[in-house]
Amino acid sequence: MPLYVPIMPDTARNNRRTIRLAGYDYRASGGYFVTICTAQKRPVFGKIKNDAMHLNSYGRIVEQCWYALPEHFAHVALDEFVIMPNHFHGILFFRRGNEGTPEACPYDQPHVRKFGASQARTLSLVIGQMKMRVTQNINAYRVERGLGKVVVWQRNYYERIIRDENELDAIRLYIGENPLNWPRDTENPGM
Repeated sequence: MPLYVPIMPDTARNNRRTIRLAGYDYRASGGYFVTICTAQKRPVFGKIKNDAMHLNSYGRIVEQCWYALPEHFAHVALDEFVIMPNHFHGILFFRRGNEGTPEACPYDQPHVRKFGASQARTLSLVIGQMKMRVTQNINAYRVERGLGKVVVWQRNYYERIIRDENELDAIRLYIGENPLNWPRDTENPGM
């Protein structure tokens, strides 16, 4: 079985359903927990050895692109993250302006997006840019070695609006323990 899926047109693109919270303004200040999976959940970013993730060249590209996000989006602050063989988990915060430490979003008081409002600085833009940069850099790396271009990520991503400090602490713990739980993870291709 090949490591990656070849680039093919997305015939289901016009039949997409959103998995985002209806009416929520994803430009709002606060915390977001994001999960991004690889295409067909193939293990391409490294291996788990001795309960620790060991990144390969592709995994290091993901890491570099994650760390570069605040350079491209001044309103973004990074928190805990983990790159797993076939997915990525990360916490990021959106700030108003470019200063201060953001707090977790109060889920019960969402900012309502108005029809036609600009979608600049949204979570989907930030994650889309990261996915695009990772894909471009991995494909450049592959082309330099005489390999073909590939699809790296699954379409879309999963996000959770972080409601409070308790939830933030629980998510940080989950991220930190992700490599330890890999042997029992149903998404682990070795299971």
